[in-house]
Amino acid sequence: MNSSVPSAPHRPRLLVLHGGVLPPGHARVDGDPRLEGVDYATAEELPAKLPGARALLVWDLFTEALASAWAGADSLEWVHAATTGVDNLMFPGLVDSGVVVTNSRGIFDEHIAEYVLGQVIAFAKDFHRTWDLQREHRWEHRETERVSGSRALVVGTGPIGRRIARKLSAVGMEVRASGSRAREGDPDFGAVVESSLAESGTDGGPTLLGELPRADYVVIAAPLTDSTRDLVDRRFLELMKPSARLLNVARGPIVVESDLAAALDAGVIAGAALDVFRREPLKAVSPLWGLPGSVVSPHMSGDVVGWRDDLMDLFLDNLDRYLDGRELLNVVDKSRGYVPG
Repeated sequence: MNSSVPSAPHRPRLLVLHGGVLPPGHARVDGDPRLEGVDYATAEELPAKLPGARALLVWDLFTEALASAWAGADSLEWVHAATTGVDNLMFPGLVDSGVVVTNSRGIFDEHIAEYVLGQVIAFAKDFHRTWDLQREHRWEHRETERVSGSRALVVGTGPIGRRIARKLSAVGMEVRASGSRAREGDPDFGAVVESSLAESGTDGGPTLLGELPRADYVVIAAPLTDSTRDLVDRRFLELMKPSARLLNVARGPIVVESDLAAALDAGVIAGAALDVFRREPLKAVSPLWGLPGSVVSPHMSGDVVGWRDDLMDLFLDNLDRYLDGRELLNVVDKSRGYVPG
């Protein structure tokens, strides 16, 4: 069930699952007379506070606490995630229930696109080497690469992938994409191939086999689903150009990190900019920190000044809709694991 209009509730209780830091402006909901009350819970407190709650704001961004506490969700009808990805919430109990799930789609699109453009320019213009040489007080003239005219492949055709495409196109890059199905005439990508390494797609269309060898930059911007988990493996990487770079701004488990580490170490690809990882924070012993061409950032590509306020504003808009019985924004198709369209 994926109804986007829960019946208007009479003074429901709202529960906020947080990781130790409350959302900004939470006072705007604490005294809302339309609510019976607002409770706050950490992952440890969730099992005791979940019973009786009809709405849940998941402010602890990547927690999996709801799955283990699910038996207590006796009144729950709406879950809002303060993230775009909701893979941490797509466990069978919630997916098979009538509970509506919404996410924070749209908040991070522009910020992540700027991050990707910045990494592309940094790679092309060899800024990383320049910074190293400056610290060593060494004057070493080099020639750098063109950005205009280079080719990007964006894996993922959702709003973030589309914003990335527009940003890269604006500096003269040719952008193609892969998605859940192959198609022609896409307004942002032109042709889209299927995100598969099969010889042909499910409908007989083209796949990544034809696009990966042509791309100078491969940007991972897809949701984490059964079909994208471990997509970027040894074979994927070996299909890329030796001069190409991989950028992951989606979810860590889409990339097989051991295969990527081996590919970077052996020079199979020229570099990787990674903002997400299988386990976060990335352990200090991970080889990804120091491999040739690797750039590690701590899951911050979409986090600009004021991003938490933007998340809360979106939730408050949806809360008004929920309390009025109006259609909710960003309703997740639980069978797919993301907001369609």
